[in-house]
Amino acid sequence: MRHDSRSRLYGQGQSPERLAGWPESSPEPMRFSFAPSAFNDDLAWSPSGAVASPLTRALAQLGDLVGMAPVKAVAREICAEAIVRQHRQNAKLCVNASARHMIFTGRPGTGKTTAARAFGKMLAHCGLLSKGHLVELERADLVGEYIGQTAQKTRAQVERATGGILFIDEAYALARGGERDFGREAIDTLVKHMEDRREDLLVILAGYPREMSYFLSLNPGLHSRFPIHIEFPDFSERELLQIGERMFLERDYQLTEEARRILRQRLRKEREDPHFGNARSVRNLVEESIRRQSMRIVEMQEPTRTDLMLLQGADLRQESGASSPPHMAWS
Repeated sequence: MRHDSRSRLYGQGQSPERLAGWPESSPEPMRFSFAPSAFNDDLAWSPSGAVASPLTRALAQLGDLVGMAPVKAVAREICAEAIVRQHRQNAKLCVNASARHMIFTGRPGTGKTTAARAFGKMLAHCGLLSKGHLVELERADLVGEYIGQTAQKTRAQVERATGGILFIDEAYALARGGERDFGREAIDTLVKHMEDRREDLLVILAGYPREMSYFLSLNPGLHSRFPIHIEFPDFSERELLQIGERMFLERDYQLTEEARRILRQRLRKEREDPHFGNARSVRNLVEESIRRQSMRIVEMQEPTRTDLMLLQGADLRQESGASSPPHMAWS
């Protein structure tokens, strides 16, 4: 069963009948693909039972994230599974370890790293990981320069990540060197250890959709090793505005009505750019406006606390002929 953004069910907590433990013979892993703006951000789901309290708190933390509908849908599934596992243990029924390794695909700034970090905390609350920490890696952290070094480096990183999440962004870089490259050895070593430690290790591979599809096609066995695939769509205009307002609040800034209107206009324009960086583009815009406000404040003799906090329309308005700050990859 696949969730589709055109379905009326995906905003109402509907979920697949099976998520974890997808059989290796399956030709297609479970996929979740939603339009974030159509998802109900309220994750105040309150299952009954003694184990409900920590799980509910974990879901509430995820609910604070802007958008990320597919992440929240998978979170509900995993937390429900944790509750049922506890009930089955209490009933002295068989409880098997389920593989929950994931593939994240999406454009820059759609929150892949943020989601991975949130999953770690949630799974620790659920008792499915002993620590819940995130170990973020790239090709250089795994691939060695001579025979035997790659397996050693990969095993060391697996040791670091055990109890939490091993997150590899732009994972397709592991296969970019061809047949004689040690990247393939890193993949093989990683696959072995993620199977051996699946009770206390979650591996997440992330990257752009097209590149990740090619990467998975190089090793057909990888599809069955990662039963959960989550596609991260671009943020909507409303969600980008919400992200921007949160960034300003975290920095103790407030927007006038004019500044909020101009922020919305600029975000609408930014989304049309083919190099749009989602949340990273929003952060660039926020930092740009703070610099411009600073130039205005230094001209004041004795700025008040309100002056220091308030961002006006002129601070957000893009000057004629000025270009937007360069986009940077954020995931």
